[in-house]
Amino acid sequence: MKKAFIFGLIGFAGCALLAFNASAAGGPKPEPPPKATTISELAERYDSSRCADCHEEIYDEWENSLHARSILGSPRTAPTIITAIEKGLKLFPYSGVKSDDDITVEHLAICTKCHLPQLDEATDDVAREIVATIRGWQQAYKDGDDDKADELEETIESLNIGCMVCHNKVALIHKWADGYAQPDTVYGAQEGEHEDEEFVNMAEAPALSESIFCGQCHGLGPNLELDHPSQCATLYGSYLFSYVAHGGSESCQECHMEKSELGHDMQSYKDEAMIDMALDVKVEGRSIFWRKNKAEGVVPIGIIDVSMYNKAGHVIPDG
Repeated sequence: MKKAFIFGLIGFAGCALLAFNASAAGGPKPEPPPKATTISELAERYDSSRCADCHEEIYDEWENSLHARSILGSPRTAPTIITAIEKGLKLFPYSGVKSDDDITVEHLAICTKCHLPQLDEATDDVAREIVATIRGWQQAYKDGDDDKADELEETIESLNIGCMVCHNKVALIHKWADGYAQPDTVYGAQEGEHEDEEFVNMAEAPALSESIFCGQCHGLGPNLELDHPSQCATLYGSYLFSYVAHGGSESCQECHMEKSELGHDMQSYKDEAMIDMALDVKVEGRSIFWRKNKAEGVVPIGIIDVSMYNKAGHVIPDG
């Protein structure tokens, strides 16, 4: 009993140190912003082009990443959202969704919690507008109307994981210890004034360079706080339990941003440098003559052996 009690105190102290080890960077919980009522209004609120003048190289890196098209995807994500509606929401007996008109921000959270977390700042009309835009985009391609499809694709791309999603909205994780993100502040590695009319301050975000930051979306498993838990990506869980647990020490950022030299163009299988870092592939081939049967006699065949060794700090594939 005594040992268990002492261990409990040590465990509690360790948790407290984890929570209070970082310097406070935020402030009191701000009033929520007014709800955006259209896609264009929400997109403008998180438009990253405002950052390009001062951070051109970083902006160019980000613009080539999938973060810059998190709803459109590769473009796999947008059609998957429609599949989730047709094969999920409309078939779940207690979702309340019988048609697209019934869709709310809460319903799309199974996808947008990671792909568009700022949707919680929009009305349900915006959720329905997103679905209608994706459906219109798919139909335009089926009809061969490339101009319409390109226009709608641009609208979908305007909704993304941009600069101020990471450097403001989700920048501070331990809010009771570090405070809440302030609406006039850009969070990163520096403190001081910031040359922008809206975001006039800079402050430190303690977890921004740690893997837990990425784990907010590239997670452990189902988002159990949702009424219908869902999680496409479980990389952070794999990273913790397969890599860190066996002595690995590099962070997501060290591999995907620094060692790869990609910066904010965070890639995986689409980039040769990342592929080389992640996998050792060995291919061996040989040819033999094989007696197949009496009718066809001896025929030549080829045998290819492929072996792959995973050097990444997580399972492959995942997201």
